[in-house]
Amino acid sequence: MTDRHTSGPADYLAAERTFLAWIRTGLSLMGFGFVVARFGLFLQALQLGNSRFPARAYGPSFWFGTALILLGMTVNVLSARSHVRLVRELNRGGADYNRPSSLGIAVAITLALLGLAIAIYLVSVREPRQGAAAISEENSMNANHATGVVTIPCHRSVDGTVENLQRILQGKGVKLFALVDHSGEAEKVGMALRPTKLLIFGNPQAGTPLMIASPTSAIDLPLKILVWEDADGKVWISYNDPAYLQARHGVPAALIPNIAVVEALATKAAE
Repeated sequence: MTDRHTSGPADYLAAERTFLAWIRTGLSLMGFGFVVARFGLFLQALQLGNSRFPARAYGPSFWFGTALILLGMTVNVLSARSHVRLVRELNRGGADYNRPSSLGIAVAITLALLGLAIAIYLVSVREPRQGAAAISEENSMNANHATGVVTIPCHRSVDGTVENLQRILQGKGVKLFALVDHSGEAEKVGMALRPTKLLIFGNPQAGTPLMIASPTSAIDLPLKILVWEDADGKVWISYNDPAYLQARHGVPAALIPNIAVVEALATKAAE
């Protein structure tokens, strides 16, 4: 006759302690996952040197963090299932729980794979100091919101960019009112100015409603795009921030697309 093991209070308490330990593990994974997911924001703040950045996560850190949160949730669900099975086994007087914890092994392997992926990502995103400095400079040019001017880099020459923008305007039926060659005018008076050209363009059907609703907007209309070259020979495109113009002149929300078109045109010209 085979002796059956009689489960006592110590066995149930031990099972409960194990269950609670797994719950703490799941909660820790979820908490750590949240920190990892938001770590991208911290890196972005350091890179930009500015506390005003969008309140959302970017890049692989978001996905790594989300994976950890999902892993924590899975651990809690599976540990609850395992605890119920163990209690049932104890109720039957079983004593066969001498095998390795499959849940523990699965969690360990998953964490190892996630750690390896994070390590590979951190190694792959390293950049030379010079490259990081160039990115920082470019970001500082783009982030000139206080003056209402947005500046983006361009991969063409000044003349090439101007020609490209003229083709875009013509293709969209937008009238080019004037092309001001500031550098050319400077040369005529014996002064040196790096290539700098201003395009003034618009569409009366779009601009007139703006001036009717906000008469002072006529100061900044027609729309303008400046194409210029810096001391290092890099070409930039600058234009008035549509949000700045909207706030400056109190443009109604329904008419914002009439001035926001400058952003799409500048982005297309920079390609």
